[in-house]
Amino acid sequence: MSLYVVVTVITAMITAAVAIADFIPAGFALANSAEVRVRRSWLPMLGTVKLAGAIGLVGVPAIGIAAATGLVLFFIGALIAHVRARVLYNIAFPGAYLALSAASLVLLAAK
Repeated sequence: MSLYVVVTVITAMITAAVAIADFIPAGFALANSAEVRVRRSWLPMLGTVKLAGAIGLVGVPAIGIAAATGLVLFFIGALIAHVRARVLYNIAFPGAYLALSAASLVLLAAK
């Protein structure tokens, strides 16, 4: 199995799991969104964006590239929200999601 498949599938699975946490909404998703000043009413929409990105990653390569690009931008926004709210103790999570999304983008584009 190629590296791009492994990284992309892991990225899709983790992103889908975090999206589901937004839909439930899980306690940690509620707490984190409150800390970074994201309205609770936005969680379903944010979950939809993440889930669409996760699904798009495993589809047609051109769609996967677009999905990975969208996820990179999404998680850059998440990092900005954390920095602006000075919530740095858990910034590694959106940073890791960004790194996975960026790795997926690079590997998909190089394929």
